[in-house]
Formats: sequence, C-alpha cells, structure tokens
Amino acid sequence: MRKTFAFLILLAAAAIVSAQNGSASTPSDDEPVVDKVVAVVGKNIVKLSDIENGYVPIRIRQGYEKAFENRCNILEGLLITKLLIHKGQIDSTDAEITDDEINSSVQYYISAYERQYGSKEAMRQATGYTYDEMKDLLKKMIRERMLSERVQSQLTSTVKITPREVTEYFAKIPADSVPLFEETYEIAEIVRKPEINEDERDRVRLELNKMRERILKGEVQFSTLATLYSEDPGSASKGGELGFFTRGFMVAEFEAAAFALKPGEVSPVVETQFGFHLIQLIERRGNAINCRHILMMPKVSSEDLLRNRMLLDSIAQQIRLGRTTFADAAARFSDNANKIEGGKVTHPTSGGYQFTLDELKQLYPGIGFSQMNAGEISNATAMKTDDNKDAYRIVTVIRRNPAHKANLTDDYDRIYNAALENARQEKIFDWAQKTIKNTYIHIDDEFKDCSFRLKWVE
Repeated sequence: MRKTFAFLILLAAAAIVSAQNGSASTPSDDEPVVDKVVAVVGKNIVKLSDIENGYVPIRIRQGYEKAFENRCNILEGLLITKLLIHKGQIDSTDAEITDDEINSSVQYYISAYERQYGSKEAMRQATGYTYDEMKDLLKKMIRERMLSERVQSQLTSTVKITPREVTEYFAKIPADSVPLFEETYEIAEIVRKPEINEDERDRVRLELNKMRERILKGEVQFSTLATLYSEDPGSASKGGELGFFTRGFMVAEFEAAAFALKPGEVSPVVETQFGFHLIQLIERRGNAINCRHILMMPKVSSEDLLRNRMLLDSIAQQIRLGRTTFADAAARFSDNANKIEGGKVTHPTSGGYQFTLDELKQLYPGIGFSQMNAGEISNATAMKTDDNKDAYRIVTVIRRNPAHKANLTDDYDRIYNAALENARQEKIFDWAQKTIKNTYIHIDDEFKDCSFRLKWVE
C-alpha cells in the first residue's frame, strides 16, 4: 500500500464535530488497512484512507484511547464536508472556482513538498505518489476544499451574536472546563532597515551579467551556476528549478520577465523585493510555466548596520530617561508599517496583540522577555526581515497579562470569537440535518455503531 499521506486539507470540518458519548469496539490498529469506500453523499465518496489520514495525528497525540469514537467523529466531519460539496455542485458554485485559483494553490503545496523532501524522487519515495499523481490529487482535494469553504461561508454569512449571547455561551461552560490562559505579553518594536548602497547593488548586477554572458556563450549551464551561486535555498540544490506556476504566484516583476521568455531563453537581470535574478524558461504548459532562476541578494554594509544599531541603542536610552515615549520614537524612527500604531505588534495568526512566551521565543530569538517587566526596553538586536534582509530592532513590553482562568472581563474578544464560531457550527448542523432528508446517503456497516450527532441514515 501507499504510505499514509496526511494532507488533512479536507478534514477542517472534522474539527467542528463535538465528541460523542458512548463507545464501540475498537478496530485493531495492527491490521493492515485495505482502502475502500465507507460512505457516499450524493455522488461524493469517503474512503477509509480519508478517515485514517485524519486519525493518525490524533493517535499520535492521544494514543489508542477512544480510537473508534475518534474515527466516527472524523467520519462525521467528512460527511458534512461532502454534503457542503454536494450543495455546491447542485448550485453550480463549483463553476465559480477558476483553474488559476486551483493551480496557484497546487503549485504552493507542490513547491513546499519539494523543498521539504529535496527532490521529486525523494518526494515520491516519502509519499508513494509520483509528481503528476501528486498534482492530480491536490487539484481534486483543493477544489473540494475551496467549494466546501465557499458554501459554508454562504450559509453562515448572516450569523450574528449579541453580547448577551456571548455571556450565555460562557455561562454554559462547566466550571471545571473553563480554559486556563497562560501568561501573555503585549509588545511594541522599533525596526531599522539599513538601505543597501548603490555600489553593492552595482556589484551584484555586474556578477549576474557576467554569469549571463557565460551562459549565452555556452561556456556553462544555467543549472550549474544556479547550484553554485543562487541564494534561494529552496531551488539552488535543484539547479534553480522552481516547478510549474501560473500568473499570480510570483511577484509581479519576476512574472513579467518569466512569462515573456521563450523556452531556453535567459532574461536580463531582474530586480524584485528579494534581490536580483536571472531567469531561464524551461517549459510552457498552457497557462503555466516552469523556469530556473539564480538569485543574488545585495548585502547591507557592516558600517550601515553598525550605524543603525547605535541609533537604536541611543533611542532606547532616550526613552529610558523619559525624554520621549516608545510610541513617539516608533512613529519617528521605525521602518515598519506598525509605526503608525506606536510600533505595537499584531499577532500573525489571531490578529490580536497577545503573545505567549513560547511564541515570542520563536519570533524574537535573543530577547529575554521572561526577565522584562512592563515598560522595559531591550537593547538593539540583530534580525532578519520578511524578505531576508539584515536589520536591527528594539522591543518593549507594553503589558504582561498573568496566567488566569478565562473570564468575560479580560478575555471578552476570545470568548466572543468562540461563541460566534459555535453559532456558525450550529447553523451548519441545522442546515445539514434538513438537507440529509433529501440527499442520497450511504454509510458502510463498519461504522453503523457510530454515535453520530446527526441522523445520517434513518
């Protein structure tokens, strides 16, 4: 059998299924799994392997306890997903999803897997799928994911909740189940990104132009120079090859140059936010192209870096002496967009302002937040920007929020979001129960003892 391949793209709906009471005999996890169709919703099927792919990470976290119950919960999540897809097919919502949207997502995942495994062959050995099989599988899964998400969004777009409903939702949580929130930090930063001087930019352009001349003269292969000199860690080991992508996947300057090329042709030097590139078109397939590139990134001079570090240390000292505030200094000196908010840092996932200590250790290595009280400022610390450029920053702790049990006063936003999500889930469940009555549903006898929340089969 092919190895279990945990894409989990279609299993998002499983997360909205509540744990059910009751138990049943647990299938032996030592027996080899023979894939088969275990459920049908309309014309959409659920395979046993879909359930197993969702069960593997649960088993890793929780062991084999409640194995059958967990599989039942995953199956019900998949059934809801298939029901959403069924509605999208009937309403022709699937026709609104373009090939370009799908291909862009496919290329994103393919590139990520290639970077992870190092090559197409290594990816095949690790996953059991060839490159083309992987793309076909991803296309199907991503289309279904997009379709189910759009239908779900349509069904829940009008769901609103009042402050009273938030309070009622929180009041229903058993006292021993109220979550404990660990200590969080609210922080602000001032970032200085030294400009790259023109001499360094000219040096890089000259190096790439010399490489281009050698390639055009036939002295050396493009892929050889990419392997030796490209600073793109994801493609250098593959001779600079990026894999197929469509418009909208790369930055505009890169795309404009790449799509203008003929197979085998090498572009002039192209500048993007990441640095300077040479691009060679390998192949064109319809709206998608595959190309190689050599990336070289101009470096900030050590003198400019030192100058900005000294400036930040001076700013920090002025704030400590009370001669200015951190917010005012951020507005005046920071090179980040959050300067207009006094340098306050937004959580990249939640969109809020609270970070756990573990998150800060990952995002701000080298800064000892656990020893910093509110109002304290770090010394200037080296960092890499999102586009991998050298920079320096200073950081302050605005507030430390102690670990505590969730309450409506301190955690209203979190509780509101949880209550809203719960209301959306209930809307989907109510819709699903009504829709089941007019939809062909079949569930294999292997799962007939599941204690589903919904009545899938009368």
